[in-house]
Parts: sequence; structure tokens; C-alpha cells
Amino acid sequence: MKDNAPTLTADLLLQAYQVGVFPMSEGRDDPEVFWVDPRMRGVFPLDGFRISRSLARRMRQSTYTVTFDSAFADVVRGCADRDETWINATIFELYCELHATGFAHSIEVWDKERLVGGVYGVTIGAAFFGESMFSRATDASKIALAYLVDRLRLSGFQLFDTQFITPHLASLGAVEIPREHYHALLAQVLSQDVSFDAKSSVPKAQDVIQRNAQTS
Repeated sequence: MKDNAPTLTADLLLQAYQVGVFPMSEGRDDPEVFWVDPRMRGVFPLDGFRISRSLARRMRQSTYTVTFDSAFADVVRGCADRDETWINATIFELYCELHATGFAHSIEVWDKERLVGGVYGVTIGAAFFGESMFSRATDASKIALAYLVDRLRLSGFQLFDTQFITPHLASLGAVEIPREHYHALLAQVLSQDVSFDAKSSVPKAQDVIQRNAQTS
């Protein structure tokens, strides 16, 4: 069921996440927003994310640099920069508001001064709700995910929600679980006091790779 977009607020958005639903729009020019609660939910087991040999080699050898929360709005714009997108103006503004209040975070991948990939999402308790990612260079979104999963593990997060699952996410270790299972997991982690800590230093690629090998 659709809601009139102007009634949607950042507080309502946070409440929606806590009961297991998230917003989407039919397209960038559609002013309306609807709520989604998939029957099968995509999640990343935080000990199941796989850095392949080719991705590890890319991370070691590339000239890419990674940052956290340094270009949140640009990451959302990058995610929306495709022929079909669920990110309309209302959704864009609300996630920027959540970022300003510390509930939404981004991981950026740069080739010198050019933003070539990234991922963003929302944090509540020990849950990270992944919203979208994009890539303008080989493996850039995979590198963003590798650094994101590493940060979530180090910070004590327990749930990485990907909403839906795609062949790309499945190849990296994402799985589907039934709605009831997801809601039970969500209830367990919402009250935990966990911080994404975007201001801490970004690890070296080799450290991310090594920790992944130890946990996956």
C-alpha cells in the first residue's frame, strides 16, 4: 500500500526498519513511496562473506582508496544513477537526514579523486540495513562491501540485511531466510549498543583480507 510521500519522515523510517519493513518508490520521478516486507529476506552472514583470490589480488594491487562517511550524498546519487531506480527525491532527502543524525553511513571507493563505487545503509542497534551499492570501475562495489563487512565485524554488529538477494550478492556469500526468521533475528539485535564508528581509521587492504580469511 502506498503512502503520500510528504507524510514520510526520518523518524517514521527508523520505526519501519525496527518492524522489518523498508521503503521503495516505483521510480525517481514517482512521488509516492511504498513499504516492503519480503517473504524471503536477503542477509549476509558476517562470517560468510567471501573475498575471492581475484578480489584479494585487486585489493592489494589497485590504486583505489577507501573512506567512510566522506561523501554520503554522492554515494546515494551513484546508487540512483541507473535507468531504473527506487530512489526518488523523498527517499534521497530522508537518507541524507538519517546520515546527518548518525543513523546512515556510506563506504566510498575512490580512484584518485573520482568516486568509482560505494555502498550505504542504516544502522540501528547491532543491525546494518544495506540499502544500495554502485560501481563505476571493476570490483569497486565488491571492495566497498569487503570493507563494510570488516567494519561491521570489528564493531560487533550481528545482522547485515541486504533486503533482497541477487546473483552478485549470492556469489559473495549472501543467503535468503524466511520472513519469520528475519524478524526473530531483528528483534534480538535492535536493543544492543553498537557503534559503526565511521571516524576510526580505515584499515589496510591486507588487514581486511587477513581478517576475512580467519572468519569466513
